[in-house]
Amino acid sequence: MGGGGDTSGKCYKPMAATSNGAFQDENPLDYALPLAILQICLVVIFTRVLAVMLRPLRQPRVVAEIIGGILLGPSAAGRSEKFLDRVFPKKSLTVLDTLANLGLLFFLFLVGLELDMRQVRRTGSKALAIAMAGIGLPFVIGIGTSFILRSNISEGAKHAPFLVFIGVSLSITAFPVLARILAELKLLTTDVGRIAMSAAAVNDVAAWILLALAIALSGDGSPIIALWVLLCGVAFVVGAFVILTPFFSFICRRSLEGEPVKELYICMTLVVVLACSFATDTIGIHALFGAFVVGIVVPKDGPFAGVLIEKIEDIVASLLLPLYFVSSGLKTNVATISGGTSWAMLVLVIFTACFGKIVGTVAVSLAFKVPFREALAVGFLMNTKGLVELIVLNIGKDRKVLNDETFAVLVLMALFTTFITTPIVMAVYHPARKIAPYKDRTIQRKNLDTELRVLTCFHSSRNIPTIINLIESSRGTRRKGRLCVYAMHLMELSERSSAISMVHKARNNGLPTWNKKADEKDTMVIAFETYRQLSSVVVRPMTAISELYNIDEDICASASQKRAAMIILPFHKHQRVDGVMESLGHSLHQVNQRVLRRAPCSVGILVDRGLGGTTQVTASDISFTIGVPFFGGKDDNEALAYGARMAEHPGISLTIVRFVTSPETTMRKVCGLDDGGSKHPTPKSDSNTIESTDDLLSEVKTRNAATVYEEKMVASKEDIITALKDMNTYNLLLVGRLPLDLPNKLVKSSDCPELGPIGSFMASPGFSSTTTSVLVVQQYDQFTTPQLVAEDDGQLPEMPDTPV
Repeated sequence: MGGGGDTSGKCYKPMAATSNGAFQDENPLDYALPLAILQICLVVIFTRVLAVMLRPLRQPRVVAEIIGGILLGPSAAGRSEKFLDRVFPKKSLTVLDTLANLGLLFFLFLVGLELDMRQVRRTGSKALAIAMAGIGLPFVIGIGTSFILRSNISEGAKHAPFLVFIGVSLSITAFPVLARILAELKLLTTDVGRIAMSAAAVNDVAAWILLALAIALSGDGSPIIALWVLLCGVAFVVGAFVILTPFFSFICRRSLEGEPVKELYICMTLVVVLACSFATDTIGIHALFGAFVVGIVVPKDGPFAGVLIEKIEDIVASLLLPLYFVSSGLKTNVATISGGTSWAMLVLVIFTACFGKIVGTVAVSLAFKVPFREALAVGFLMNTKGLVELIVLNIGKDRKVLNDETFAVLVLMALFTTFITTPIVMAVYHPARKIAPYKDRTIQRKNLDTELRVLTCFHSSRNIPTIINLIESSRGTRRKGRLCVYAMHLMELSERSSAISMVHKARNNGLPTWNKKADEKDTMVIAFETYRQLSSVVVRPMTAISELYNIDEDICASASQKRAAMIILPFHKHQRVDGVMESLGHSLHQVNQRVLRRAPCSVGILVDRGLGGTTQVTASDISFTIGVPFFGGKDDNEALAYGARMAEHPGISLTIVRFVTSPETTMRKVCGLDDGGSKHPTPKSDSNTIESTDDLLSEVKTRNAATVYEEKMVASKEDIITALKDMNTYNLLLVGRLPLDLPNKLVKSSDCPELGPIGSFMASPGFSSTTTSVLVVQQYDQFTTPQLVAEDDGQLPEMPDTPV
């Protein structure tokens, strides 16, 4: 039977690679390359649409890919023979399987790059015992289940290989999928997350060892041949560590931080991956083992591993890997599960898989005095299946150990156990408690000698110089009322392998915080640590890694936990070289809007036009002019209070421009609105806020004698716009988001309602400035902001907010 044959023994004529085109009366779908292109496009689009549909259920993408593969196979769309014959004809399956396994091979190389054996070796006794229980009990139960399956739906299966394959399939925990679920639920660095990740890493290594045993036993030769396969596999692993470790160490030493990695090193590494895969396939284990072992051998320190991931992960994970799920789905026919016996076997397999994992994990966790709800959450997390499970099942199917019915039962078991993990963990364990209240949630306060804490966020390195210059300008001169800044790098959590690696940097009860180890530092955080050493400002670098649709939870929870008085967010647009403001994406725009609604303190949105240029300005060279257009209201008061703080710096010149109208009119009439309309409500304030605007202005002028105070009489909206344009020569403008009695629009149209009327105008081309940065300030209002619930299990001691 040829490589393109089916199980009936029918042989197919090999497909030519390319066609001459439809104009030559040739159907492109009869040729390998155009058919493969169509299959890849169909699979990627279909699985991505399913992933979007399952996102509200917070399911990992692997669930959508497994479901997509099943739906494209004979269980659903494939029930149409016409569809299968045109899109997935049997003569094309060899090419499809080859591409799928090639993608899988490099994906497992990436998985090996993620798995740091040093962390496995450092696994504590608790996690090790939990891992062993999570492997041992399901494996033993799987042995018992295999006897029942052989006597009902798997008659004639090879006894020893079948027993081992069933045991392995029930005892596996999917390490990459588990990491994704923990990061999605913000549990990665809770006690539950730490235990589950450590145990899953041990489980992953044990699963590969058991799988190697299962493959060796599944051969057609004698037990002596199986023994030789195992011994050669062990020799390969030892040889890989002995020979390849010095080779990759040499490459890593030659790959310096901040310099591009040579293309030759990337090419040599990929060739080594393929060569080792060929070696393990020749031994008789599987080509995947060679790639996985090479990934483990590559050193994790330095930039080389990260560059490898960036070079190959997108095309592998996005285009080639989904083909493996379809290849698996084409072998899965749910219709083979028919009759009471088959469905009873499905229920039995699901029950034994869940029972073994959960009971074994929970029992050992309770023995180590883990609280019951946490132990139960760990049990369900360890029951997560994924890609490795499908690999095991497909190898068993290809080696005739598993028949069609057993294969379908085990695929549905893997899908079901992974699908229920997220909702059940969310139901049984949610480490959230209300953060203790604190008073100083605004810049404006009576006691100016209290420490000012600011959480400033940034997306990329282009924001850093302006943020550091803003921090330096805000540090004041008081010893008691010093400035403490938490600099948070906002990183999007994607499905990429490197994104899963990044989550290991987040620490302290599921909330992002500063990094301690030099080899784990975010390169963009180094600038803040350098500034901290050169200044009197306390700076704490942090990293938040989440989906953009809920990263505002990290921002608000961190601000509350650190008792910040203000959150400073980067505007979702950046200024190009030609001065045009270019959007960075609608998702970032929505992040800012959600933070404004939920923030536990005041918020500032920074429209960055290069405050101080593109580099950090030293303290002695700070020379900025700052303007505050003042209309009145709580937001303007907050902006003015911040300006007064900045005016304490000897290099800062503060100008307050108060907009006033004649006694017989109001600002609303000046702007052409009926004065009978609704006005902005009088801002409410707590006991720690100065209520009188006149008193605040008087205090600022008294405290900062060099402050320039002006009043602008305006009689129309055009007067306001002209006066604001006259302020486009300042380095920085501080404006309130919703000034009192000012209409919501000074420009005809604006897509930035979060900036308010003044900020929207200053961010528009009509402001005619490419050098004036703008900070739009919203003061915290305890009467409108919802009570914040933050991720904090209360188990670990909190790091002190201000180091001694």
